[in-house]
Amino acid sequence: MIEDGRALFLQIAESVEDSIIDGSLAPEAQAPSTNELAAFHRINPATAAKGIALLVDKGILYKRRGIGMFVAANARILLLEERQARFALRFIDPLIGEARKLGLSSDDLAALIQSRAASAVTPTSDSIQEGPAR
Repeated sequence: MIEDGRALFLQIAESVEDSIIDGSLAPEAQAPSTNELAAFHRINPATAAKGIALLVDKGILYKRRGIGMFVAANARILLLEERQARFALRFIDPLIGEARKLGLSSDDLAALIQSRAASAVTPTSDSIQEGPAR
């Protein structure tokens, strides 16, 4: 899970967010403690705490004094809205810009996306190749 190049606390926060989005961490469920996260990822507890604090600031987690951190009831909705907005900004807006340069209408673009989506194959672990053989 831990990657080079991105701040560890951001990766910790994103990992917890992913668990909320995929449902493995349900609304009102207790979130992993900073010590659990630190031990699992072999990082400093202060780094894990910074990731958790980010989620508290965003309203994704909240603290029950003396018990721990819990997932907010609306956390999944908040995360989906945030990620959809980020997706649009990162992928859709440039796509629309390029489509305009190519003279594609919004209907043309929608048809192209539908066509590609219909023929797309979801990769599985068996179908993923690791590049050319040496």
